[in-house]
Parts: sequence; C-alpha cells; structure tokens
Amino acid sequence: MTISGKPFIQNCVTQLKHSAAVAALLLLSAPGLALGPPEKEDLNFGFIKLTDMVPLAIAYERGYFEDEGLYVSLEAQSNWRVLLDRVISGELDGAHMLAGQPLGATIGFGTEAHVVTAFTMDLNGNACTLSNDVWNAMRPHLDTDEDDRPIHPISAAHLKPVIENFADKGDAFRLGMVFPVSTHNYELRYWLAAGGIHPGYYAPQRSDTSGQLGADVLISVTPPPQMPATLESGTINGYCVGEPWNQQAVFRDIGVPTITDYDIRNNIAEKVFGVTNSWAEENPNTHIRVVKALIRAGKWLDENDNANRAEAAKIISRSHYVGADEEVIANSMTGIFEFEKGDVRPAPDYNVFFRYNATYPFYSDAVWYLTQMRRWGQIPEHKPDNWYQEMAQKVFMPEVYEQAARALIAEGKMTAGDFPDFETESGYRSAEHTTFIDGITFDANKPNDYLKQFSIGLKGDDTP
Repeated sequence: MTISGKPFIQNCVTQLKHSAAVAALLLLSAPGLALGPPEKEDLNFGFIKLTDMVPLAIAYERGYFEDEGLYVSLEAQSNWRVLLDRVISGELDGAHMLAGQPLGATIGFGTEAHVVTAFTMDLNGNACTLSNDVWNAMRPHLDTDEDDRPIHPISAAHLKPVIENFADKGDAFRLGMVFPVSTHNYELRYWLAAGGIHPGYYAPQRSDTSGQLGADVLISVTPPPQMPATLESGTINGYCVGEPWNQQAVFRDIGVPTITDYDIRNNIAEKVFGVTNSWAEENPNTHIRVVKALIRAGKWLDENDNANRAEAAKIISRSHYVGADEEVIANSMTGIFEFEKGDVRPAPDYNVFFRYNATYPFYSDAVWYLTQMRRWGQIPEHKPDNWYQEMAQKVFMPEVYEQAARALIAEGKMTAGDFPDFETESGYRSAEHTTFIDGITFDANKPNDYLKQFSIGLKGDDTP
C-alpha cells in the first residue's frame, strides 16, 4: 500500500501525525483483521444551512450512520465561526466545514487549533450574485447569443466600470462572502482579480484582518442565509455564496447570479468534514466509520446521473436542515442553474458529491487553498514549496479515507472501481484536472511558481 508515492508506514513516520489513528489503520490493513467497534457511539455533528450539507442528511436519513453503530445528531449552526469554535471546544464531534477552515485553523489564521479532514463533502456549488441595479448596468455591454442571453462565463472586467462609477460618486462597492478562509472568499477574489479588480490584502502581522488593504472593492463577511436579505436592503451590492442562496435571489427577483464557481475554478474541494486532530487520535475507529457512512451518502447522491437528487432536495428542504423551498434547492441540485429569471441552463456538475473522486481528500486541493491564503496576505510571508506540502499532509488525511473505502469494498457495499487506485494514488490531482477562468495552470508541486503567474496578488518575498 502506498500513500503519496511512499510506503504507507514510512509515510506515517515522516509525517509524525495522527499516532493513535495510524496505529488503528496499520492494524486494519493487516490481513484478516476487521475494523473495530466505535470508541464513541453518540455523536453530535454541526452544519450550516447550505445545499452541500446534504451528505450528512443522507447518511442520517438512509441509516448509513446506524449501519456503522453510530447514533448521530445533526445541529444547524448560526455561522462558520461558531461552528469551528464548537468543534474545537468539543461541543461538536465534527462538522460540515469550509475546505479552508481546517487549514486556516492549523496554520493559525484566526482561531488556532489543529483541525483535520479525511473526507471531501463536495466539489463546486457556489456562484457570485449581483444586485439587479448592478446587473442592469453591466448587461448592455455583455456579449449575447442569438436568443439575447449573455454568453458565459462573464468576466469581472465588465464589473470594473460599475465599480469606477461608484467611486466617482464617493460610494464604496461592497461585496459579501461567508468567512475569511472560505472557498467563496477565494473564488470571489479570483474572479475579480482575473478581471483587473484588486480585492485587497489581509495584513495579520499589522493586526489588519479586514482583507481590504489596497482594495478596489470592500469584501466583508455575511452569514449565508442572510445574503439575500442583505442584498435586498442595499447593504451589499453582490455576494459569493453556496446554494440555495443564489437561486433564492432569482426567485425573489432581487439579484442575478453572474458566474458560477465552476467557471471560476472547478473540481477542487468545496466543503469537507472536519474534526480536531485530538478527536481523530482518540476515536480512530469512529472516524473511519463516519467516513464510511459519508462515502455511501456521496455515492447515492451522484449515482444514476443524479437520479436521487430530487429526493435529496425534498429531504433538505425541511426546516431542521436547509429550510428553503424544495423548488429553489432543486434548481441547482438536479443539474440545472437559473441565471436571469427564465434563463435556465444545464449544469450537471454544479454540485458534485462523488464522481471525479470528489470525496477523496487530495493534498493538492489543500495546497491550492494555501496558495490563495498566501496570495491575499493571510499567510503574510514567503513559504518554501515543501511547507505547502507539509501543511497539506498535516491536515488532509487520505489514509483514513483509504481504510474506510477498503472496508466498504470488503463488505460488498462498494467496488474498487468506485475509488482511486490506492496502490498508485499520490494524493495530487493532475494539473489538467481543474480549469481556471484566467487560463493559468495550477501545479501543486510548485506553489511558488504558480503564485508568480498572477499580476494581482502577493508572491515571492512580497508583504502586504
């Protein structure tokens, strides 16, 4: 068995992490030994009211957790900070997290704690929505097709004159995202910078965590469910968020989703299931069993060309899950996406929960997030390439995922064809796997060379 091109045991030793979990995994990998009983059976998991919490709901509703001897409670949290704090304090055993949260916490940006993940909950699933007034100012200048529909993807360069007009009037152009280390923050910034708009820097060494240093726009935090109301009130002029809060803007006729994250950068981890490193060490069998249940949920969500998505949308429309109209949730969950009202387009990969090895925690996804933290100043000083690799291996745990997958195969619940080839898997996606709106190629093995390609953003020895 190999992980990242090294023998499994050597890999564990060199990483110097997850000692108790590694011991359990070594035992499980030995011939004839099965996964032991869970160390903890009663579990409390947190989530935010977003479509992509659905693997947790499905694992619960379809009995996958109970199949593993786990009795799970799912609890909605008010915002991402509260969710992270409650995982760190032990009030929650684990949670639906932004892919950047375990990384941000572990490197000490904001709350400092060693948080890990062995499961990616989904790929893609976000969009950037602008107010009707902003959209109406942009739309006459967009290229359109024969049906007068805007041609996508739409560059943020079309937004630049609107922002300049705001500035000429002495007004700030304000945008919302959900958390400083969120996918949404990095996607929004990526889109803006690709269009020549500076989104601003963080400067934690100067106690400036606003992210607005040198900015052409002011980006701030708004909890996901509050996005539409905040846009409608005029407090912000647009936002980047997950579903159903972009489609909600369409249904309420208060804004227009202008670009999806699939067109900004696609098929990189969006949400993950996070636990503290200490919890993972204390509960190795429980951790593997949780991942087993979540893998089955992801598979169910994507199988037969998304055939189960309508049922999933109905389930999570309930008030204790996402609590939005089933029709609004289904608008993106079932493989379509509505931009302007009535402009409904196919979007089969808007949400991905299993295909493309979506559930596997790739080190390269972690490296990409770390490059964006460096680009915008959350990592304020230069780091060598090997630092990015070490941080990725400290936080992402494909070894746990592999044991969960092997157990599911042994039980006949999944097949080897459902997973990467664990004998050859390096933990790094190929550079061609992901496309970016600016055409820049990401090589996770060379993060500093990647950063040098951007005209806007920190690189080398730059400091904010």
